Amino acid sequence: MPDVRVLLVDDHAMMRAGFRTILSLEDDIEVVGEASTGVEAIAAAARLRPDVICMDVQMPDMDGLEATRRIIADPESDAAVLIVTTFDRDDYLFDALGAGASGFLLKNAGPEELVGAVRVIGAGDALLAPEVTRRVISRFAGRGGDVAPPSPAVEPLVLAEPLTDREAEVLKLVAEALSNAEIAARLFIGEATVKTHVSNVLQKLGARDRVQAVVLAHRHGLT
Repeated sequence: MPDVRVLLVDDHAMMRAGFRTILSLEDDIEVVGEASTGVEAIAAAARLRPDVICMDVQMPDMDGLEATRRIIADPESDAAVLIVTTFDRDDYLFDALGAGASGFLLKNAGPEELVGAVRVIGAGDALLAPEVTRRVISRFAGRGGDVAPPSPAVEPLVLAEPLTDREAEVLKLVAEALSNAEIAARLFIGEATVKTHVSNVLQKLGARDRVQAVVLAHRHGLT
C-alpha cells in the first residue's frame, strides 16, 4: 500500500489535475480524492481520512485557512495540511500556521518540491524554508519590529518532564531549520536517534510539529 494518502483541494480543476499527475507518478503516494471548496475539503477529509491535504487558500464558500482550522480541530482527524498558494503573503503564512498547517509551499515550486513536501509532511514533519522560519519566529515571538504585532503576555511554559541536555541541543538545531540528517551530522549521532529526540521534544512541549516547537522555544526562551 502507498505510504502517503493525499487529498487535493483547489478551486481550479486544471491545478488539481496537474498536482494529481505529478504525485501519481510516485510509488509511495496515492491521491485519494479532490475538493474544490473549503466546505468540500472538510467533508472529504472526514470521509477519506487522508494523511496529507494539499490546500489552496482562496476558494469559494470557505477559504483554505478556515477549512484547515476546522480539519485540524477535528479530534478524529490525523491529516496534516500543506498550504499550496500562489501568493507569498505573510498574512497567509502566519494565519495558516496559526490554523495548524504543517507546511507552506508556493505554486511556482517545481514538481520535485511538491513531491518532497508531501513526503516530509506525510512523515510527520513540517516544511518551511529557513527564510520562512525566520519570518515565523519574528512574528510569533514578537521580535519582528514593525512586521510583528504587539506581543501578548506569555504564560509560563510548564513541561510535564524537562528536556534533557541532548533534547535541548536538538531543539536549538531544529530552530535553525536543520533537517534530521543535518542534525545527525552536526551531533555525530544516527538519524534514527535524532528522530527519537525530536519526537520526545514535541511530546514534552505539547507541539504538533517542528514549526510549533520552534515558535514555543523562541517565545519561552528555550533557544
